[in-house]
Amino acid sequence: MMSPNKLQEDSYRNPRVTWEGCSVLIDINDGDRLVFARLTASSTLKIGNKKCSLQRLIGCPFGSLFQVENGTKGPCLSRALSTTEGNNLQEKGDFQIKDESKDNRTLVDNNTAQSLTGEDIDEMRSQGATGDEIVEALIANSATFGKKTSFSQEKYRLKKQKKYAPRVLLRRPFARSICEAYFKKYPARIGFLRVDTLSLLLSMANVTAHSDVLVVDMVGGILTGAVAERLGGTGYVCNTYLGVAPYPMDIVRIFNFSNEICKRIVRSPLTDLRSVQNGTSVQIGLPEDICNVESQSNEGISSPNSLPHTISMEEAVPPSENGMLDLIPETAASPVIKACKATKAGEKASQEAINLWKENGFSSLIIAAPDVDAWSIVKELLPLLSYSAPFAIYHQYIQPLATCMHNLQLGKMAIGLQITEPWLREYQVLPSRTHPLMQMSAFGGYILSGTRICSSDQLKLK
Repeated sequence: MMSPNKLQEDSYRNPRVTWEGCSVLIDINDGDRLVFARLTASSTLKIGNKKCSLQRLIGCPFGSLFQVENGTKGPCLSRALSTTEGNNLQEKGDFQIKDESKDNRTLVDNNTAQSLTGEDIDEMRSQGATGDEIVEALIANSATFGKKTSFSQEKYRLKKQKKYAPRVLLRRPFARSICEAYFKKYPARIGFLRVDTLSLLLSMANVTAHSDVLVVDMVGGILTGAVAERLGGTGYVCNTYLGVAPYPMDIVRIFNFSNEICKRIVRSPLTDLRSVQNGTSVQIGLPEDICNVESQSNEGISSPNSLPHTISMEEAVPPSENGMLDLIPETAASPVIKACKATKAGEKASQEAINLWKENGFSSLIIAAPDVDAWSIVKELLPLLSYSAPFAIYHQYIQPLATCMHNLQLGKMAIGLQITEPWLREYQVLPSRTHPLMQMSAFGGYILSGTRICSSDQLKLK
Protein backbone atom coordinates (compact mmCIF):
# COMPACT_ATOMS: atom_id res chain seq x y z
CA MET A 1 0.00 0.00 0.00
CA MET A 2 1.12 3.54 -0.68
CA SER A 3 1.89 5.55 2.45
CA PRO A 4 -0.18 8.66 3.33
CA ASN A 5 2.88 10.83 2.73
CA LYS A 6 3.20 9.45 -0.79
CA LEU A 7 -0.50 10.01 -1.44
CA GLN A 8 -0.18 13.61 -0.27
CA GLU A 9 2.97 14.08 -2.36
CA ASP A 10 1.14 12.75 -5.42
CA SER A 11 -1.73 15.17 -4.83
CA TYR A 12 0.49 18.26 -4.68
CA ARG A 13 3.03 17.24 -7.31
CA ASN A 14 3.62 19.70 -10.14
CA PRO A 15 2.78 17.83 -13.37
CA ARG A 16 4.93 20.24 -15.39
CA VAL A 17 8.14 19.26 -13.58
CA THR A 18 9.76 15.81 -13.62
CA TRP A 19 10.15 13.77 -10.46
CA GLU A 20 11.92 10.55 -9.58
CA GLY A 21 9.96 7.61 -10.92
CA CYS A 22 8.02 9.52 -13.58
CA SER A 23 7.87 8.59 -17.25
CA VAL A 24 9.29 10.95 -19.85
CA LEU A 25 9.61 11.07 -23.61
CA ILE A 26 13.17 11.91 -24.61
CA ASP A 27 13.50 13.48 -28.05
CA ILE A 28 17.04 13.26 -29.41
CA ASN A 29 18.07 15.57 -32.25
CA ASP A 30 14.60 16.82 -33.15
CA GLY A 31 12.86 13.49 -33.56
CA ASP A 32 15.73 11.44 -34.99
CA ARG A 33 15.37 9.11 -32.02
CA LEU A 34 12.53 8.84 -29.49
CA VAL A 35 12.96 7.15 -26.12
CA PHE A 36 10.41 6.45 -23.39
CA ALA A 37 12.25 6.36 -20.05
CA ARG A 38 11.49 6.23 -16.36
CA LEU A 39 13.66 8.63 -14.40
CA THR A 40 15.62 7.20 -11.51
CA ALA A 41 19.00 7.94 -10.00
CA SER A 42 20.50 4.97 -11.85
CA SER A 43 18.78 5.39 -15.23
CA THR A 44 21.13 5.77 -18.18
CA LEU A 45 20.72 6.45 -21.88
CA LYS A 46 23.14 5.71 -24.69
CA ILE A 47 23.41 8.60 -27.14
CA GLY A 48 25.67 7.74 -30.02
CA ASN A 49 28.61 5.98 -28.40
CA LYS A 50 28.22 7.78 -25.08
CA LYS A 51 26.32 6.48 -22.08
CA CYS A 52 24.76 9.34 -20.14
CA SER A 53 23.05 9.37 -16.76
CA LEU A 54 19.48 10.67 -16.64
CA GLN A 55 19.70 11.80 -13.02
CA ARG A 56 20.10 15.44 -14.05
CA LEU A 57 16.70 15.34 -15.74
CA ILE A 58 14.95 14.84 -12.38
CA GLY A 59 13.37 18.07 -11.15
CA CYS A 60 13.58 19.83 -14.52
CA PRO A 61 10.50 21.26 -16.24
CA PHE A 62 9.17 19.47 -19.29
CA GLY A 63 10.38 21.20 -22.44
CA SER A 64 13.93 21.62 -21.12
CA LEU A 65 16.72 21.25 -23.65
CA PHE A 66 19.97 19.45 -22.82
CA GLN A 67 23.22 18.88 -24.64
CA VAL A 68 25.68 16.01 -24.34
CA GLU A 69 29.01 17.21 -22.95
CA ASN A 70 32.17 15.58 -21.63
CA GLY A 71 32.13 15.91 -17.84
CA THR A 72 34.76 15.07 -15.26
CA LYS A 73 33.11 11.69 -14.61
CA GLY A 74 32.35 10.96 -18.25
CA PRO A 75 29.62 12.05 -20.67
CA CYS A 76 26.76 13.96 -19.07
CA LEU A 77 23.72 16.02 -20.01
CA SER A 78 24.14 19.73 -19.46
CA ARG A 79 21.33 22.26 -19.59
CA ALA A 80 21.33 24.09 -22.92
CA LEU A 81 19.23 26.99 -24.15
CA SER A 82 15.53 26.72 -23.52
CA THR A 83 13.43 25.76 -26.52
CA THR A 84 11.94 29.26 -26.64
CA GLU A 85 15.34 30.95 -26.67
CA GLY A 86 16.60 28.50 -29.26
CA ASN A 87 13.63 29.16 -31.52
CA ASN A 88 14.12 32.92 -31.19
CA LEU A 89 17.76 32.63 -32.19
CA GLN A 90 16.83 30.40 -35.11
CA GLU A 91 14.17 32.83 -36.33
CA LYS A 92 16.57 35.74 -35.96
CA GLY A 93 19.10 33.95 -38.12
CA ASP A 94 16.49 32.97 -40.69
CA PHE A 95 15.28 36.52 -41.15
CA GLN A 96 18.83 37.62 -41.92
CA ILE A 97 18.90 35.30 -44.93
CA LYS A 98 18.80 37.34 -48.11
CA ASP A 99 18.50 36.46 -51.75
CA GLU A 100 21.79 35.12 -53.00
CA SER A 101 23.08 34.68 -56.49
CA LYS A 102 25.51 31.89 -55.63
CA ASP A 103 24.61 28.21 -55.70
CA ASN A 104 26.29 24.86 -55.09
CA ARG A 105 26.86 23.79 -58.68
CA THR A 106 30.64 24.26 -58.48
CA LEU A 107 31.03 22.18 -55.32
CA VAL A 108 32.37 18.66 -55.74
CA ASP A 109 32.01 16.13 -52.93
CA ASN A 110 35.39 14.37 -53.08
CA ASN A 111 36.12 14.24 -49.32
CA THR A 112 39.04 16.65 -49.63
CA ALA A 113 37.38 19.86 -48.45
CA GLN A 114 37.82 19.09 -44.72
CA SER A 115 41.37 19.50 -43.42
CA LEU A 116 40.52 18.50 -39.85
CA THR A 117 41.21 14.77 -39.39
CA GLY A 118 39.67 12.27 -37.01
CA GLU A 119 42.85 12.26 -34.94
CA ASP A 120 42.59 16.04 -34.55
CA ILE A 121 39.00 15.72 -33.31
CA ASP A 122 40.01 13.02 -30.81
CA GLU A 123 42.80 15.28 -29.59
CA MET A 124 40.33 18.13 -29.08
CA ARG A 125 38.04 15.84 -27.11
CA SER A 126 40.88 14.67 -24.89
CA GLN A 127 41.66 18.31 -24.13
CA GLY A 128 38.06 18.89 -23.01
CA ALA A 129 36.65 20.65 -26.07
CA THR A 130 32.87 20.86 -26.14
CA GLY A 131 30.73 19.66 -28.99
CA ASP A 132 30.00 23.19 -30.13
CA GLU A 133 33.72 23.97 -30.25
CA ILE A 134 34.32 20.91 -32.43
CA VAL A 135 31.54 21.98 -34.79
CA GLU A 136 33.04 25.47 -35.11
CA ALA A 137 36.46 23.96 -35.78
CA LEU A 138 34.99 21.77 -38.54
CA ILE A 139 33.38 24.81 -40.13
CA ALA A 140 36.60 26.84 -39.90
CA ASN A 141 38.62 24.05 -41.55
CA SER A 142 36.14 23.43 -44.36
CA ALA A 143 37.35 24.77 -47.69
CA THR A 144 33.86 24.83 -49.22
CA PHE A 145 31.72 26.10 -46.34
CA GLY A 146 32.02 29.74 -47.36
CA LYS A 147 31.01 28.91 -50.93
CA LYS A 148 27.76 27.22 -49.90
CA THR A 149 24.41 28.98 -49.86
CA SER A 150 22.96 30.03 -46.52
CA PHE A 151 20.56 27.09 -46.60
CA SER A 152 23.39 24.64 -47.28
CA GLN A 153 25.49 26.16 -44.52
CA GLU A 154 22.65 25.70 -42.06
CA LYS A 155 22.20 22.08 -43.13
CA TYR A 156 25.94 21.45 -42.73
CA ARG A 157 25.98 23.00 -39.27
CA LEU A 158 22.92 21.01 -38.18
CA LYS A 159 24.40 17.74 -39.45
CA LYS A 160 27.64 18.26 -37.52
CA GLN A 161 25.77 19.41 -34.42
CA LYS A 162 23.73 16.18 -34.35
CA LYS A 163 26.93 14.14 -34.51
CA TYR A 164 29.24 15.99 -32.16
CA ALA A 165 26.84 17.96 -29.93
CA PRO A 166 23.54 16.04 -29.85
CA ARG A 167 20.66 17.75 -28.11
CA VAL A 168 18.06 16.12 -25.90
CA LEU A 169 14.56 17.55 -25.49
CA LEU A 170 12.62 16.51 -22.39
CA ARG A 171 9.02 16.05 -23.55
CA ARG A 172 5.96 15.45 -21.45
CA PRO A 173 4.20 12.15 -22.28
CA PHE A 174 0.56 12.88 -23.01
CA ALA A 175 -1.91 11.63 -25.62
CA ARG A 176 -0.52 13.57 -28.56
CA SER A 177 3.19 13.03 -27.96
CA ILE A 178 2.76 9.33 -27.15
CA CYS A 179 0.56 8.72 -30.20
CA GLU A 180 2.97 10.57 -32.50
CA ALA A 181 5.95 8.66 -31.13
CA TYR A 182 4.33 5.26 -31.60
CA PHE A 183 2.88 6.13 -35.00
CA LYS A 184 6.30 7.25 -36.20
CA LYS A 185 8.22 4.16 -35.09
CA TYR A 186 5.81 1.33 -34.22
CA PRO A 187 2.43 2.13 -35.81
CA ALA A 188 1.24 -1.51 -35.67
CA ARG A 189 1.31 -1.42 -31.87
CA ILE A 190 -1.43 1.21 -31.83
CA GLY A 191 -3.37 -0.15 -34.78
CA PHE A 192 -2.01 2.55 -37.12
CA LEU A 193 -4.00 5.11 -35.12
CA ARG A 194 -2.84 8.58 -36.16
CA VAL A 195 -3.04 11.51 -33.75
CA ASP A 196 -5.71 13.38 -35.74
CA THR A 197 -7.78 10.18 -35.88
CA LEU A 198 -7.46 9.81 -32.13
CA SER A 199 -8.66 13.37 -31.58
CA LEU A 200 -11.62 12.78 -33.90
CA LEU A 201 -12.59 9.69 -31.93
CA LEU A 202 -12.71 11.69 -28.70
CA SER A 203 -14.66 14.50 -30.37
CA MET A 204 -17.19 12.29 -32.15
CA ALA A 205 -17.83 10.32 -28.95
CA ASN A 206 -18.35 13.58 -27.05
CA VAL A 207 -15.85 12.69 -24.32
CA THR A 208 -16.24 15.44 -21.72
CA ALA A 209 -15.91 15.79 -17.97
CA HIS A 210 -18.11 13.53 -15.81
CA SER A 211 -18.76 11.15 -18.72
CA ASP A 212 -18.93 7.38 -18.34
CA VAL A 213 -17.18 6.10 -21.45
CA LEU A 214 -17.26 2.47 -22.56
CA VAL A 215 -14.08 1.57 -24.46
CA VAL A 216 -12.90 -1.45 -26.41
CA ASP A 217 -9.17 -0.81 -26.61
CA MET A 218 -7.12 -3.31 -28.60
CA VAL A 219 -4.45 -0.76 -29.53
CA GLY A 220 -2.16 -1.09 -26.53
CA GLY A 221 -3.96 1.31 -24.19
CA ILE A 222 -3.44 4.57 -26.09
CA LEU A 223 -7.21 5.02 -26.46
CA THR A 224 -7.89 4.34 -22.79
CA GLY A 225 -5.19 6.77 -21.74
CA ALA A 226 -6.44 9.49 -24.08
CA VAL A 227 -10.00 9.17 -22.73
CA ALA A 228 -8.80 9.22 -19.11
CA GLU A 229 -6.67 12.28 -19.86
CA ARG A 230 -9.69 14.06 -21.33
CA LEU A 231 -11.88 13.16 -18.33
CA GLY A 232 -9.29 14.59 -15.94
CA GLY A 233 -10.25 12.51 -12.92
CA THR A 234 -14.02 12.83 -13.38
CA GLY A 235 -16.40 10.17 -14.64
CA TYR A 236 -15.19 6.70 -15.58
CA VAL A 237 -13.57 4.96 -18.52
CA CYS A 238 -14.56 1.28 -18.56
CA ASN A 239 -12.34 -0.89 -20.74
CA THR A 240 -14.35 -3.96 -21.68
CA TYR A 241 -13.04 -7.09 -23.38
CA LEU A 242 -14.16 -10.35 -24.95
CA GLY A 243 -13.32 -13.68 -23.37
CA VAL A 244 -11.46 -14.07 -20.09
CA ALA A 245 -8.17 -12.22 -20.72
CA PRO A 246 -8.27 -8.41 -20.72
CA TYR A 247 -6.54 -6.57 -23.52
CA PRO A 248 -3.14 -5.08 -22.62
CA MET A 249 -3.10 -1.39 -21.76
CA ASP A 250 0.57 -0.89 -20.97
CA ILE A 251 0.72 2.52 -22.66
CA VAL A 252 -1.53 3.92 -19.90
CA ARG A 253 1.42 3.66 -17.53
CA ILE A 254 3.38 6.23 -19.53
CA PHE A 255 0.85 9.02 -18.92
CA ASN A 256 1.96 9.71 -15.30
CA PHE A 257 -1.64 9.70 -14.15
CA SER A 258 -2.38 10.66 -10.57
CA ASN A 259 -4.04 8.27 -8.12
CA GLU A 260 -7.40 9.91 -8.68
CA ILE A 261 -7.28 9.41 -12.44
CA CYS A 262 -6.05 5.82 -12.09
CA LYS A 263 -9.06 5.02 -9.92
CA ARG A 264 -11.31 6.15 -12.76
CA ILE A 265 -9.83 3.61 -15.20
CA VAL A 266 -11.58 0.28 -14.68
CA ARG A 267 -12.06 -2.99 -16.51
CA SER A 268 -15.02 -5.28 -16.90
CA PRO A 269 -15.55 -8.31 -19.16
CA LEU A 270 -18.35 -7.99 -21.68
CA THR A 271 -20.06 -11.05 -20.20
CA ASP A 272 -20.50 -9.23 -16.87
CA LEU A 273 -21.93 -6.14 -18.52
CA ARG A 274 -24.28 -8.18 -20.69
CA SER A 275 -25.43 -10.35 -17.79
CA VAL A 276 -26.22 -7.22 -15.81
CA GLN A 277 -28.12 -5.80 -18.74
CA ASN A 278 -30.19 -8.88 -19.60
CA GLY A 279 -30.11 -10.88 -16.39
CA THR A 280 -28.29 -13.73 -18.14
CA SER A 281 -24.71 -14.58 -18.93
CA VAL A 282 -23.77 -14.35 -22.58
CA GLN A 283 -20.56 -15.81 -24.01
CA ILE A 284 -19.53 -14.18 -27.27
CA GLY A 285 -17.32 -16.40 -29.35
CA LEU A 286 -14.64 -18.81 -28.25
CA PRO A 287 -11.27 -17.76 -26.87
CA GLU A 288 -9.51 -19.03 -29.97
CA ASP A 289 -12.00 -17.20 -32.19
CA ILE A 290 -11.68 -13.91 -30.39
CA CYS A 291 -8.06 -12.94 -30.08
CA ASN A 292 -5.03 -14.90 -29.06
CA VAL A 293 -3.26 -12.25 -27.05
CA GLU A 294 0.01 -14.12 -26.89
CA SER A 295 0.12 -14.47 -30.67
CA GLN A 296 -0.25 -10.71 -30.99
CA SER A 297 2.91 -9.93 -29.10
CA ASN A 298 4.94 -10.16 -32.30
CA GLU A 299 2.70 -7.53 -33.83
CA GLY A 300 3.24 -5.04 -31.04
CA ILE A 301 0.49 -5.92 -28.52
CA SER A 302 1.76 -7.78 -25.50
CA SER A 303 -0.03 -10.35 -23.43
CA PRO A 304 -1.09 -9.51 -19.87
CA ASN A 305 1.72 -11.62 -18.43
CA SER A 306 4.45 -10.44 -20.76
CA LEU A 307 6.75 -7.48 -20.43
CA PRO A 308 5.17 -4.23 -21.62
CA HIS A 309 6.35 -2.68 -24.86
CA THR A 310 6.44 0.79 -23.37
CA ILE A 311 8.72 0.58 -20.36
CA SER A 312 10.56 -2.63 -19.55
CA MET A 313 10.39 -3.32 -15.81
CA GLU A 314 12.71 -6.31 -15.55
CA GLU A 315 15.49 -6.16 -18.13
CA ALA A 316 17.41 -3.57 -20.07
CA VAL A 317 16.66 -3.22 -23.75
CA PRO A 318 19.74 -1.98 -25.58
CA PRO A 319 19.07 1.21 -27.47
CA SER A 320 19.14 0.86 -31.23
CA GLU A 321 21.13 3.01 -33.58
CA ASN A 322 18.64 2.83 -36.46
CA GLY A 323 16.18 5.39 -35.13
CA MET A 324 13.71 2.87 -33.74
CA LEU A 325 11.73 3.57 -30.63
CA ASP A 326 13.95 2.72 -27.67
CA LEU A 327 13.03 1.52 -24.22
CA ILE A 328 14.74 2.39 -20.95
CA PRO A 329 14.23 0.12 -17.94
CA GLU A 330 13.42 1.28 -14.45
CA THR A 331 15.26 0.08 -11.38
CA ALA A 332 13.14 -2.39 -9.44
CA ALA A 333 14.88 -1.49 -6.20
CA SER A 334 13.79 2.13 -6.25
CA PRO A 335 11.25 2.85 -3.47
CA VAL A 336 9.59 5.59 -5.52
CA ILE A 337 8.90 3.18 -8.36
CA LYS A 338 7.40 0.72 -5.94
CA ALA A 339 5.08 3.47 -4.79
CA CYS A 340 4.05 4.17 -8.37
CA LYS A 341 3.31 0.48 -8.91
CA ALA A 342 0.88 0.55 -5.98
CA THR A 343 -1.43 2.82 -7.95
CA LYS A 344 -2.56 0.63 -10.79
CA ALA A 345 -4.98 1.64 -13.48
CA GLY A 346 -7.40 -0.92 -14.85
CA GLU A 347 -8.78 -2.52 -11.70
CA LYS A 348 -11.99 -4.53 -11.93
CA ALA A 349 -15.10 -2.34 -11.91
CA SER A 350 -17.08 -2.44 -8.69
CA GLN A 351 -20.53 -3.98 -8.62
CA GLU A 352 -21.94 -0.64 -7.53
CA ALA A 353 -20.60 1.05 -10.67
CA ILE A 354 -21.87 -1.76 -12.88
CA ASN A 355 -25.34 -1.46 -11.36
CA LEU A 356 -25.26 2.28 -11.98
CA TRP A 357 -24.37 1.72 -15.62
CA LYS A 358 -27.20 -0.82 -15.84
CA GLU A 359 -29.65 1.80 -14.69
CA ASN A 360 -28.38 4.82 -16.63
CA GLY A 361 -26.25 3.37 -19.42
CA PHE A 362 -22.90 4.64 -20.64
CA SER A 363 -22.70 8.16 -22.00
CA SER A 364 -20.57 7.18 -25.02
CA LEU A 365 -18.80 4.29 -26.72
CA ILE A 366 -15.43 4.15 -28.48
CA ILE A 367 -14.13 1.04 -30.22
CA ALA A 368 -10.66 0.47 -31.63
CA ALA A 369 -10.49 -3.27 -32.28
CA PRO A 370 -8.71 -4.06 -35.54
CA ASP A 371 -8.76 -7.82 -34.89
CA VAL A 372 -12.48 -8.18 -34.15
CA ASP A 373 -15.36 -7.87 -36.60
CA ALA A 374 -16.93 -4.45 -36.05
CA TRP A 375 -20.58 -5.53 -36.36
CA SER A 376 -20.25 -8.56 -34.08
CA ILE A 377 -19.05 -6.38 -31.21
CA VAL A 378 -21.19 -3.31 -31.89
CA LYS A 379 -24.46 -5.25 -31.74
CA GLU A 380 -23.51 -6.46 -28.26
CA LEU A 381 -22.22 -3.14 -26.92
CA LEU A 382 -24.76 -0.70 -28.33
CA PRO A 383 -27.56 -1.77 -25.92
CA LEU A 384 -25.28 -0.82 -23.04
CA LEU A 385 -25.42 2.86 -24.06
CA SER A 386 -28.05 5.30 -22.92
CA TYR A 387 -30.40 6.59 -25.57
CA SER A 388 -29.05 9.53 -27.61
CA ALA A 389 -25.52 8.54 -26.64
CA PRO A 390 -22.86 8.97 -29.36
CA PHE A 391 -20.45 6.26 -30.45
CA ALA A 392 -17.32 6.16 -32.62
CA ILE A 393 -15.66 3.10 -34.14
CA TYR A 394 -12.16 3.10 -35.61
CA HIS A 395 -10.86 0.60 -38.13
CA GLN A 396 -7.92 0.60 -40.47
CA TYR A 397 -10.13 -0.56 -43.38
CA ILE A 398 -13.48 0.72 -44.60
CA GLN A 399 -15.29 -2.52 -45.45
CA PRO A 400 -15.91 -3.73 -41.85
CA LEU A 401 -17.32 -0.30 -41.00
CA ALA A 402 -19.49 -0.23 -44.12
CA THR A 403 -21.00 -3.61 -43.18
CA CYS A 404 -21.59 -2.42 -39.63
CA MET A 405 -23.21 0.79 -40.86
CA HIS A 406 -25.55 -1.14 -43.17
CA ASN A 407 -26.66 -3.45 -40.35
CA LEU A 408 -27.26 -0.53 -38.02
CA GLN A 409 -29.46 1.11 -40.63
CA LEU A 410 -31.43 -2.09 -41.19
CA GLY A 411 -31.97 -2.58 -37.47
CA LYS A 412 -32.87 1.10 -36.93
CA MET A 413 -30.48 1.16 -34.02
CA ALA A 414 -28.78 4.51 -34.68
CA ILE A 415 -29.08 7.76 -36.59
CA GLY A 416 -26.58 10.22 -37.96
CA LEU A 417 -24.42 7.41 -39.25
CA GLN A 418 -21.39 8.49 -41.23
CA ILE A 419 -17.99 7.10 -42.16
CA THR A 420 -15.20 9.65 -41.99
CA GLU A 421 -11.72 9.40 -43.43
CA PRO A 422 -9.35 11.69 -41.50
CA TRP A 423 -6.92 13.74 -43.56
CA LEU A 424 -3.83 15.49 -42.28
CA ARG A 425 -1.16 17.55 -44.00
CA GLU A 426 1.86 18.84 -42.11
CA TYR A 427 3.70 21.94 -43.22
CA GLN A 428 7.22 23.17 -42.72
CA VAL A 429 6.92 26.86 -41.85
CA LEU A 430 10.21 28.73 -42.30
CA PRO A 431 11.10 32.02 -44.01
CA SER A 432 11.35 31.39 -47.77
CA ARG A 433 10.92 27.64 -47.13
CA THR A 434 7.24 27.09 -46.32
CA HIS A 435 5.89 23.99 -48.00
CA PRO A 436 4.24 20.65 -47.16
CA LEU A 437 6.58 18.11 -45.65
CA MET A 438 8.26 15.82 -48.10
CA GLN A 439 7.22 12.65 -46.25
CA MET A 440 3.75 12.44 -44.73
CA SER A 441 1.24 9.80 -43.76
CA ALA A 442 -1.28 9.45 -46.58
CA PHE A 443 -3.75 7.29 -44.70
CA GLY A 444 -5.31 7.55 -41.24
CA GLY A 445 -7.95 4.82 -41.22
CA TYR A 446 -11.72 5.32 -41.00
CA ILE A 447 -14.23 6.24 -38.28
CA LEU A 448 -17.88 5.20 -38.14
CA SER A 449 -19.88 7.51 -35.88
CA GLY A 450 -23.51 7.85 -34.96
CA THR A 451 -26.07 8.22 -32.17
CA ARG A 452 -27.98 5.40 -30.52
CA ILE A 453 -31.79 5.61 -30.65
CA CYS A 454 -34.77 3.66 -29.40
CA SER A 455 -36.65 2.24 -32.39
CA SER A 456 -40.40 1.62 -32.53
CA ASP A 457 -39.82 -2.14 -32.43
CA GLN A 458 -37.96 -1.77 -29.13
CA LEU A 459 -40.83 0.29 -27.72
CA LYS A 460 -43.30 -2.44 -28.63
CA LEU A 461 -41.21 -5.02 -26.80
CA LYS A 462 -41.32 -2.83 -23.71
